[in-house]
Amino acid sequence: MIYLEIISPEKLLYTGEITIVKLPGMLGSFEIMDHHAPIISTLTKGKIKIKDTHGLITYFEINGGLVEASSSKINVLVDK
Repeated sequence: MIYLEIISPEKLLYTGEITIVKLPGMLGSFEIMDHHAPIISTLTKGKIKIKDTHGLITYFEINGGLVEASSSKINVLVDK
């Protein structure tokens, strides 16, 4: 499992343990799972798709942002 936080300038949008997150990258969408190589990337307008540890899928529409991920934690800063 991996811990995810999605933060906008206004508030904390999401926090919790997940199995996978799909993000809208500058060169196309990409997924981050547990034990992913560290990454920092800019995000474009699109949808973030989250699958939590219970199989529940959640979506967030964003206008852009930044993601930083290590092997066990993902921080996403978004312009919503």
